[in-house]
Amino acid sequence: MAKRLSLGFIVLLLLTIGLLPVLSMLIKSVIGNGHFSLAAYGGLLTSARQWTLMQHSMVLSSLVTVFTVMVGLPLGILLGKTDLPWRRFFMVLFVIPLLIPPYIIAVSWFDLLGNEGLLAHLFGVSATRATARLLFGLPGCTAVLFSIFLPIPMLLTMIFLRTINPRLEEAGRLVSGWRGVMKGITIPLILPGVLLAAMLVFLLSFGEFSVPNFLRYDVFPVESFTQFSAFYNFKAATAAAVPLAAVTLLLLLVEAAFLRERTYQLRPTPELERSPLIKLGAYRKWWFASVAITGLVIVIVPIVVLVIQSAGIGAYAEALNRAGGSLLRSLLYAVIGATLLTFLGFLTGYLVQTKALRFWRSVDSLTIFLFALPSTVIGIGLISQWNTSWTNFIYGTPLIIIFGYLAKYTALTSRISVTQLAQIPPSMEEAAQVAGAGWFRRMVFIVAPLARRGLIAGWLVGYIFSLRDTGITMLVYPAGHETLPVRIFTLMANGSPQLIAALCMVMIAATLLPAGILWMIPGLMTRKIIR
Repeated sequence: MAKRLSLGFIVLLLLTIGLLPVLSMLIKSVIGNGHFSLAAYGGLLTSARQWTLMQHSMVLSSLVTVFTVMVGLPLGILLGKTDLPWRRFFMVLFVIPLLIPPYIIAVSWFDLLGNEGLLAHLFGVSATRATARLLFGLPGCTAVLFSIFLPIPMLLTMIFLRTINPRLEEAGRLVSGWRGVMKGITIPLILPGVLLAAMLVFLLSFGEFSVPNFLRYDVFPVESFTQFSAFYNFKAATAAAVPLAAVTLLLLLVEAAFLRERTYQLRPTPELERSPLIKLGAYRKWWFASVAITGLVIVIVPIVVLVIQSAGIGAYAEALNRAGGSLLRSLLYAVIGATLLTFLGFLTGYLVQTKALRFWRSVDSLTIFLFALPSTVIGIGLISQWNTSWTNFIYGTPLIIIFGYLAKYTALTSRISVTQLAQIPPSMEEAAQVAGAGWFRRMVFIVAPLARRGLIAGWLVGYIFSLRDTGITMLVYPAGHETLPVRIFTLMANGSPQLIAALCMVMIAATLLPAGILWMIPGLMTRKIIR
């Protein structure tokens, strides 16, 4: 009974903070003066601007998806399947852009290629006119989002490579070389992971608003955000958000029909049974050079540009003076959000892994839907549900920010928990149950300690994504409670390039420092998870 009540409460919480805000947004957009009306949606099909926005969004997301998969798949194979030197270093390096607010990468490239960037100071403004034109528009947005979302197909390729039965590859090696084995066996087997990565990249880039907003490329998320934050037009903002939610739901239905069942069945093979690494031989140094140059261009150069642009103690002193409070609030909210996400994700993952309730698939689908849903949609939904006089204790306080974190990122901690719980033999909990231990005692003293690596990993992921969140927080934060990503974003209009660069470096340090500390502590799961 305790088990069903506790897990039922978790499901109710997910519905309250995740699904109900979206439904509330949709209902309020079609109800005016007590009557049903579709006036807010009248321009969706007839307005040329709406079709232009849809075209821009689809083209941008498609280009980003194609490029990330084309590069991420071979990169994941190189880092997960070959004897390439420094594989662990390169994996961590390529993940960095995914861990920081997306617009920071755009700011860095602007500081390098813009009309007032480093290249303009070195070679004159005429030398950067062409690069500035390319940066502000589709090419620049595509390049920036490519560097941000490249880790997704790379990591999923590495993860799915660990699920392949090595005997299949060994059998293929009897009649063919590694090239034939990869083409005929390995890549077809990891195809569900590649398609899942493509879908995630498409949805995340389709819902991204900060990069297109900074680089002045009109897409649906920017339109929705502008209608709400600049013109306070709730119905117009909702109408602009509906296509985002519709595309998200459609792709997730396709994923559930063709991919979800196959990914549920995948389990990592024991390390001793994995096939040996592919020897690159004479091509080893060329592949190393290619990977190193790619990492240099899309990760190291942007960070170095920010370091150069922010050089000087004065810039950092001004940054802390103007945004020190925002930094402290960001850290506090991220810690609270990560802790609650770990708890919520662990119980949700337990529900999914053990199939404790009949509707476990629906719960899993809900968390994935909310994660894939654009931040602007979730933000507008939260405002729609909680902006009332009797719920002001939530809407007018940082609780609304925490609710946004829980709605958006529970899928991450839940999937980490599912992966970790799948490695725990069910007999461990069953033995405790036979001995008379209740469900709470089994969870506290058996399941949670055995899943501690997943709990630590979930907390770390929850902290990073809560800290970097911009889209939800930008819409819902109460007056006086802005976080550092929001503060940086608002200062871009009138702050000096040196100040913005210094704030970006502070943001990067706040995001990556906890991950670095956990990485250095011997015995923690962060080292073992990525092996």
